[in-house]
Amino acid sequence: MVAIKSSAVDAFVAKPQPGVFALLVYGPDAGLVAERSEKLVSRALEGSDDPFSLVRLDGDDLAQDPGRLPDEANTIALFGGQRAIRVKVGGRSIVPAVEALLGGPEPQSLTVLEAGDLKKNAPLRALCEKHPHAAALPCYPDEAGARDRLIDEEIRAAGLTISSEARSLLAASLGPDRLAAREDVRKLCLYAMGASRIEVDDVAAIVADSGEVGMDEAVDAAFGGRPADLAAALRALRSSGASASVTLVAALRHALAMHRLRAQVEDGRSARSVVESAGHAIHFRRKDAVERALQRWTASRLMDAVARLADAVATARKSASIGEAAAERALLAVAQEAARLGR
Repeated sequence: MVAIKSSAVDAFVAKPQPGVFALLVYGPDAGLVAERSEKLVSRALEGSDDPFSLVRLDGDDLAQDPGRLPDEANTIALFGGQRAIRVKVGGRSIVPAVEALLGGPEPQSLTVLEAGDLKKNAPLRALCEKHPHAAALPCYPDEAGARDRLIDEEIRAAGLTISSEARSLLAASLGPDRLAAREDVRKLCLYAMGASRIEVDDVAAIVADSGEVGMDEAVDAAFGGRPADLAAALRALRSSGASASVTLVAALRHALAMHRLRAQVEDGRSARSVVESAGHAIHFRRKDAVERALQRWTASRLMDAVARLADAVATARKSASIGEAAAERALLAVAQEAARLGR
């Protein structure tokens, strides 16, 4: 059948097309691949009490014995009903095994193939996209809409609600892996059990990454013109084992992002509207700091900061022995420049 678009995959998982008995679930988001595969298998085996109704196979084993896949798929369930075959695709080609399955009679089973990221011309992907009895379901890291749906599903299932501020922080704090993100939301719901509503402090306590927050504080202190706060943040990061060179790279990325945002301000938009339109790209807790920094810096001064930070990154990469000192000097120079701009 035709390739299924990312936006249509969830609908297909909820209601697979009749006649399709081989499904390739692939993509760089391993958590999402595992979650969708589990949903497909659970739906296929719904109502079955047969402990042998699910068969797990290793792709590299099938590569050595391609006939085993159609044999397993066509085996009649011991107690009747549907069976499911779940194959973990490895480094060896299983195309002959899948071709043997698709070339035979339609089995009373569903075969789910779990794979990593596959290029468009990958033989297994091309086969499943083109064959009328197969489908290929891409799994890419969560976009904002999918992340919001995940949050809604778990919070509703726990019988809780969440404040808008807490939702923004939670969405910004979740990683791109769907399975890991779902586990984080479940931990949050368990932590908040007994209360009716999840608040910002709950999210900060359970989900927000304290190391990343500490780095953000250092970067915001630099661009906010607060050298003393920057020095304190760098000391705290150093004591926790975090490198100033890593903070330096974060500051360079921030300077580049700030330059793009400042261009919008200089085109006539308010700093507040620019920050709000950035959505999840700016962490909920950083929005006020970024807004103030946009009012303080000009586009030309931000380019100067980019150049200074880029030079320091190059120095740090050339020599680890002086890299930390160079990083801290560059960050403090940015903070001092920001302080002058705010006078």
